[in-house]
Amino acid sequence: MTKDVKWPQHKLFTKFTGVKVYFAHPRSPWERGTNEDTNGLIRQYFPKGTDFTKVTRREVKKVQDQLNGRPRKILKFRTPFEVFEELINS
Repeated sequence: MTKDVKWPQHKLFTKFTGVKVYFAHPRSPWERGTNEDTNGLIRQYFPKGTDFTKVTRREVKKVQDQLNGRPRKILKFRTPFEVFEELINS
């Protein structure tokens, strides 16, 4: 980052949205539990070593829709799609 940048992008994001940004420490997966859980869900569809040059956009979209339609405990058993819609419409 250059010295002439007064606000790092994450601070601008927080300023305009009111959403605080936190950074996890390297090699500390327990600090990003939802991310690690989501990675595990994705691996059920695309195991480690999957050659994504052979995966179609349609296949990725299908998995995306399934995961975004799956209720999550962290979201009080609402789906990510429902929470997103709620935030967008509020």
